Amino acid sequence: MYRLAVVPLDGSPVAEAIIPFVLEIAGPLDLEIALVRVLQPVPPQVIEGSRHVVVEDVEARQLDAQEYLAPLAAELRAKGIRAQTHVRRGDPTAEIVGCAREIGADLIAMTTHGRSGLGRLVFGSVAEAVLRHSHLPVFLMRMTEAEVERRAGREVAR
Repeated sequence: MYRLAVVPLDGSPVAEAIIPFVLEIAGPLDLEIALVRVLQPVPPQVIEGSRHVVVEDVEARQLDAQEYLAPLAAELRAKGIRAQTHVRRGDPTAEIVGCAREIGADLIAMTTHGRSGLGRLVFGSVAEAVLRHSHLPVFLMRMTEAEVERRAGREVAR
């Protein structure tokens, strides 16, 4: 059975929409959750007409990612679910799959943004790539921004 699930989050409400599902299954399965945030490296940027170069502040981004994950993990723990957090830097697909392997996860659970056609071609699909490259079962929940807004409206109305 499953003991540890990796839940990748990119900071979007669409990605976070997996959390209610995780809450439903984690308790009955005694499942520990590893929340993972992957930071993609940002190349240096040169401002045209100047000698100024903007360089990524790796430490600040790392701290921001940790501060983003901390309350989500605290929410899980408050509901009796064991939770850990991981911030990684690199290619999202490789880092998600690598983290799952390194921590001994049994499952990866994530949303897919529901893009298709040209949008998927242009933006790619991390979820699809994780599905192709993972040695573990991957649970994908299709979620669009409109669905997230609709669900949020229902929760506010209650």
